[in-house]
Amino acid sequence: MISPFKISPVFEWNYRTTKQIVINQGGTSSGKTYSLLQVLACKAAEESNQIITVVGQDIPNLKSGAIRDFESILNNPFFRSMIKSINITNREYRLHNGSLIEFKSFDNEQDAKSGKRDYLFMNEANGIPYSVYDQLQIRTTKQVFIDYNPTFAFWVHDKLIGSSNKVEVFISNYTHNPFLKDSIREKIEALKHKDKNKWRVYGLGLTGNVQGAIFPAINWIPKMPTTGWKRSCLGMDFGYSNDPSTLVRLALIQGQLYGELLLYKTGLTNQDIAKEFSRLGMRKGLRTGDFVMADSAEPKSIKELRNLDWRVRGCKKGADSIRNGISAIQSYGKLNLVNSELWKQEQQKYVWTIDRKDGRAKNKPVDKFNHIWDAFRYGEQGIRKNKLNLVSYGS
Repeated sequence: MISPFKISPVFEWNYRTTKQIVINQGGTSSGKTYSLLQVLACKAAEESNQIITVVGQDIPNLKSGAIRDFESILNNPFFRSMIKSINITNREYRLHNGSLIEFKSFDNEQDAKSGKRDYLFMNEANGIPYSVYDQLQIRTTKQVFIDYNPTFAFWVHDKLIGSSNKVEVFISNYTHNPFLKDSIREKIEALKHKDKNKWRVYGLGLTGNVQGAIFPAINWIPKMPTTGWKRSCLGMDFGYSNDPSTLVRLALIQGQLYGELLLYKTGLTNQDIAKEFSRLGMRKGLRTGDFVMADSAEPKSIKELRNLDWRVRGCKKGADSIRNGISAIQSYGKLNLVNSELWKQEQQKYVWTIDRKDGRAKNKPVDKFNHIWDAFRYGEQGIRKNKLNLVSYGS
């Protein structure tokens, strides 16, 4: 093993394993990202003509995290001497032996289909969609490494851990980092008495509860009730290449709000959406058809669907419309939603913005993981503001 630097237990675990998928769940300052980059640097140096891809949720995150760590590793004269060239623009490091280490992000599943590699590192994987991971791992020949802080369960827990004997899981925390400064160690250990969930996640490296979730309590149900519907509406959020078009059915039953995800697809034209409406058994008719409250930011799409005799109307937007819509949904108390893996993922990730200075949630939602929730918000507006015009599915 080429090892011209001091190593941690986390390095040892990952360097020695022969499993195809290696998952690193860890608390803050456990050294998991740094150690994994050291492992990959060793593999690049020991094996000629290897392609190693480090993937982050976006380029700014990579630059402030993994790339900065890798540059620190290259301060070691031994590894620096093995670098033949660096392409800063493309974030590529080429070694004299032909190996390549590249840092990339991918917008969507289609984007991830390009290129093949020997080793893959999914850095901070809880910010990357499973569909992107899936396409990348299919095109990886040797090993996949994954790391993340376990702030909440996500696709790694649902689809990978415990799924195969080809998967290995390492759980690390600050005690596994022998190079950690005492001042940082003291701050981490202070969490033990301040915040139990943060201590669990960032101190111990164990999976935590969702923090700052906008809709934290959901009653997941197997299917929509068939009776007792007072009012109903469909909510529609338009998308195309990067974002999905989503359609949600809502019902007001005995004062409680129920919802079901009907459509979640990318690449749909308005003609395709109309076909999906028909496939779902929706009724046409501008006056008597099934009512859809859609995103008013897409007037052309709404007009085209209305020209095809679908009863679609744009929602009303204005100052603070997102927060007002969230408040309106929260006013129902319990939400009853038909069990959906996609919706569960959004429920866990749709959170309030956190103030980095004091760690408190702001009254502003993060504009991510909200495609289904946006459609739900439009549909709720339909139920609330168009009480006399809605078609009921139930009796």
